[in-house]
Amino acid sequence: MTTSHPAPKAPEPTPPRPEPPEPSKTKTPRPERADATRNRTAVLRATERLLAAHGAQHISIDQVAAAAGVGKGTIFRRFGNRPGLFAALLEERAAAIREGIETGPPPLGPGAAALPRLHAFLDALADLATRNIALFAAHEQACAADRFTDPTYLRWHRHVSALLTAAHVPDPAPTAHILLGAFDADLVRLLRPEGTSAGPPDATSDTAPGTAPADAPDRLTRTVRNLATALVRNAPAEAEGTPHPTDE
Repeated sequence: MTTSHPAPKAPEPTPPRPEPPEPSKTKTPRPERADATRNRTAVLRATERLLAAHGAQHISIDQVAAAAGVGKGTIFRRFGNRPGLFAALLEERAAAIREGIETGPPPLGPGAAALPRLHAFLDALADLATRNIALFAAHEQACAADRFTDPTYLRWHRHVSALLTAAHVPDPAPTAHILLGAFDADLVRLLRPEGTSAGPPDATSDTAPGTAPADAPDRLTRTVRNLATALVRNAPAEAEGTPHPTDE
């Protein structure tokens, strides 16, 4: 009698080895080289000097490059074009306002009611505009096609819109555009106190903080503050019995 033996089991297939993970495609941004930082600073300072000396309409990339001691290619690579150069300078000048809004003490920073925060922002912007009329004019002229999509302007507009929304002002987005329109360079120049002009309109010198007359922004500030106050105090309350956020 023949003894049957079970057939040998087929060897189990070896599981496939897991493939190594793909390296991350997200690259950590490299810090800016020291020479790139120096060049950027030199270009912005040269732009400031040329604005003060010649006004917005008489500045070319060639002039900026020569004054900064860099090649034209450096400016085009870093700033893109003339509007990009003015936008970068405006963003630098507005950095203190941005920091104040985000992390500064009230009333400019978080923690105050809507109207005091709006007043504080408008005060700061009036001061910035009065001290930097030539830059505001240059930015408006060079960026006319996309002025309202400029990152700095959009940041201001979002902030004002949010405060108007908190104050129950109807149509906060278009109203924010109207308030910010008060800082048009020609209007700022018109409302500036006598004696603060450094020359013809296109040669108005920009001044560093602390060098303009102490009352320079007063008329502009007072006018825009009054407009903001009227908008908020005449806004309908969100619900019956809800006080307007006007306490200072």
